[in-house]
Amino acid sequence: MGPVRKVLTVVAMVGAGIGLGSALFALVTPGELQKQAMLKEMPEKDPRRTDEVARTQELVMATLQEAAATQENVARRKNWTVGSGGRSA
Repeated sequence: MGPVRKVLTVVAMVGAGIGLGSALFALVTPGELQKQAMLKEMPEKDPRRTDEVARTQELVMATLQEAAATQENVARRKNWTVGSGGRSA
């Protein structure tokens, strides 16, 4: 009877731990209205931030296109917004 009691005790302890963890997860998880409010406050929704990200992506793409078209190491430039006109100092 000893090993059966140990197995049942272990199963009960594991079950209690899983139950407690699930209950805590359900309490901490935000509701639908709270999720919508959090999404509205995300920094990615700010128009200025969106414009800044778009401009940064444009600069990166322009640099990559120029790097593909030239033999110059454009990663060594101090000012990436300047086009290739020789080596930049």
